[in-house]
Amino acid sequence: MSKNDIKVALIGNPNTGKTSLFNQLTGLNQKVGNYPGITVDKKEGTSKLSGKQNAVITDLPGTYSINPTSLDESIVLKTLLNKDIKTSPDVILVVADVENLKRNLLLFSQIKDLEIPTILAINMVDQMDKKGITIDLNLLKKELNTEVILISARKNEGIKEVKEAIIRCHVAAKASPLCGINSKIDPQYFHALKAISPNYSLYELWLMVTQNNFPDAISSLEKEKLIAFQKDISKVKKYQHKETIYRYQEINKILKKAYVIDQSKASGLRGKLDRVFTHKIGGYVLFSLILLLIFQSIFEWASLPMDFIDETFAQLSDFAKNSLPAGVLTDLLTEGIIPGIGGVVIFIPQIAILFLFIAVLEETGYMSRVVFLMDKIMRRFGMNGKSVIPLISGTACAIPAIMATRTISSWKERLITILVTPFTTCSARLPVYAILIALIIPQKKIFGFLNIQGLVLLLFYALGFASAILAAYILHKTLKIKSKSFFVVEMPDYKVPSLKNVLYEVIEKTKAFVLGAGKIILALSIVLWFLASNGGEGFENAEKSVVENITNTNLNEDEIQQKIASVKLENSYIGMLGKTIEPAIKPLGYDWKIGIALITSFAAREVFVGTLATIYSVEAGDEDTTTIKQKMASEINPDTGKNRFNFPVGMSLMVFYAFAMQCMATLAIVKRETKTWKWPLIQLFGMGLLAYVSSLITYQILS
Repeated sequence: MSKNDIKVALIGNPNTGKTSLFNQLTGLNQKVGNYPGITVDKKEGTSKLSGKQNAVITDLPGTYSINPTSLDESIVLKTLLNKDIKTSPDVILVVADVENLKRNLLLFSQIKDLEIPTILAINMVDQMDKKGITIDLNLLKKELNTEVILISARKNEGIKEVKEAIIRCHVAAKASPLCGINSKIDPQYFHALKAISPNYSLYELWLMVTQNNFPDAISSLEKEKLIAFQKDISKVKKYQHKETIYRYQEINKILKKAYVIDQSKASGLRGKLDRVFTHKIGGYVLFSLILLLIFQSIFEWASLPMDFIDETFAQLSDFAKNSLPAGVLTDLLTEGIIPGIGGVVIFIPQIAILFLFIAVLEETGYMSRVVFLMDKIMRRFGMNGKSVIPLISGTACAIPAIMATRTISSWKERLITILVTPFTTCSARLPVYAILIALIIPQKKIFGFLNIQGLVLLLFYALGFASAILAAYILHKTLKIKSKSFFVVEMPDYKVPSLKNVLYEVIEKTKAFVLGAGKIILALSIVLWFLASNGGEGFENAEKSVVENITNTNLNEDEIQQKIASVKLENSYIGMLGKTIEPAIKPLGYDWKIGIALITSFAAREVFVGTLATIYSVEAGDEDTTTIKQKMASEINPDTGKNRFNFPVGMSLMVFYAFAMQCMATLAIVKRETKTWKWPLIQLFGMGLLAYVSSLITYQILS
C-alpha cells in the first residue's frame, strides 16, 4: 500500500450488497489478511479512483450498529476507534439497502457522529420502481449533510460516482456529526465527557464508556476518567436507550421529507416465493431436491474434465521420465511431485461445481430462507437458525465455517456449532469420497437420470450433517453453560445471481483450496518420496533377495522389476512405519500403505489421495505411468488375491473420513476461537475414536 493511497472502510448492515460493491470497486485486486492483533480474516482490495489516485478498500463485517453483540461486529468498533495513522480509515463508505433505509440509517448516524468523512451509498436502486420508492436525492444530501450516491452494485451503476465521492471526502478531511447526542439527553453529562480528551470526538468517548473498548493510543489518565463514567451503570443504560430513540426520531424526520414508498406501485412476488421456500413441509422438500441436484451435478458435470486431468498428469509423468536423464531428481519429479500434485488438481472440477452452487444460493437470497426454515429444528438440538450457515459453509471448508459462528450471540450455541461443524462434509473430504465411490460404486443410473454414485455421495453428506445434529443434541444436554439466546435473520430480496460475484467467489475459493492443499501435498510428496525411496539393509538387498528367491525363477523381467520395487517399498523407512501401525488398522480392512495415507492426512484430509499416488508411483517403478485411479483399482490384497479397494474397504474408509477430525488447520482455528486447547483436543480424540469404531463395525459387517 502506498502512503498516498486513501484508506476506505466499507461498512453496512448484512445483505445490503456490500460484497457486490467491494467486488466492483476492487475487481480481482483482492487479498485476505488479518486485522492487527486479531485472528479474524479481513478482505482488502485496491481500487483505481482516478489516473493518479488509488484507494485501499477494507470490507468490514456486516453489522446493524456499532454497539456490538457478536465477535464479528466488535471488529467494526475496534477499526473505527483505531487512531493508528497507518491503518485507521480516511473515509468510511456506508452501504444501505434502498428498501430498508430507515434501519440502515441508524448505523450511518452513529458513524457520522464519529466525525470521520463518510459517504452513503444507497444500493439496489434498480429495484425502486418495482418497490414504489422515490427519493429526493438533493434534499437527502442536505438533511444528512453528507455525500449520497445512488448505486446498483450488481449492475455496475453509480460506481464511478462513488470513486469521485471518495476523492472529494478525502480532500475535505473532516466531517460534522449528524445527531449530536448530548443536546437532548444530558448536556452537562456529555460536556464533562467531552472534556476528558481533545483527541477523540464526543461520540468516540461515549462508545468507549458504553462498550468498554479503549484504543491502544489512549492515555492511562484518560482511560481512568472514562472508566469512572461507567460506574453508574443504570445511567449509562438509560442514556443508551434514549440515544437510540433520539436517532430514530431524527431519521424519521429526514425520511418523511426525502423518502417515499408507495405500496400500490409495489409488486408482491417476494411474498409468494417466501410462502413456497419457507413452507413448513414444502420448504424442506425443496431444499432436499436442491441438495440432490448439487450432488448429482458434482459427478455428472465433473466426470469428463476429471478424466482429462487424470490422463494429463499420467502423460506428464511419462513425458518427464522419457525426456529427463535418469537420476534422483527425475525420480522425485515423476514419482513424488507430479503424482502428488495431480492428486489435488484432479478434483478442481468437483470443488468448483460445489462452490458454484453455494455462491448461487447465497446470491439469490435463498440461503437466508434456509436459515429461517431450519431455526425451529436447530433449537431442539442446542443451536439456532444461524448455525445453519456454518454447517452449510462447512461443505466448502470448516475453517471459514467455524469463523462464521461469530455472528451467533449465545456462547453456548456458538460453542456447540464450533464443535459439530467438522462433522459436515468439507471439500477436503470430497477427493477421498470421489475416488473411493468411483472405485466401488458402479456408474449406473436409476429411473434413467439418477446417478448411483451421486446418490452415495449425497448419502455421506447427509451422514455428516446428521452426525453434526446428533452431536449437538448430546452437547446441548451435557454442557452446563448458562447463555441467553436470541435469533434475528435478515430476509433479503430475491435477486438474479450476479455472474461477476459468483465467478469471483468460485475462483477465490477454488484457488484457496488448491493453493492451500497444494503446498501441503507438495511438501509431503517430497518427504514421502524420500522415505519410500530409502531404507535400511532390507531395502539395499531387495534386488539380491528377489533374484535369489527360487519362487521367482519363472517370472519375466518386468515382473522381476515389479517384485523388486515392491520389496524395496516394504523395507523402506515409510514401509517400516506402515508395518508398525498395520496391526491396529488391519481389523478395518486396511494395509500399511493405507495406514501411511491415514497418518499423512492428519495434515489435511485430501492428502490421502496424494499420498497413495506417491506410494503407488514409487512401487510401480519406471514402467508404469497409469493414473492414480487405475493404480488403486489394480492394487491387490496379498492375503485374498482380490482387489484391495473392494466394497467393504471402500465403505470403511469413507465412514472413517466421515467422522475423523483430520485437519490440523481446523484444530488450530478451534483453539483460536475458543481460546483454549481443551475443546480442539476433545474434538480430535472424540471424533478419532468414533471414526475408528464406526469404520471397524462397517468393515466387519460388510465382510
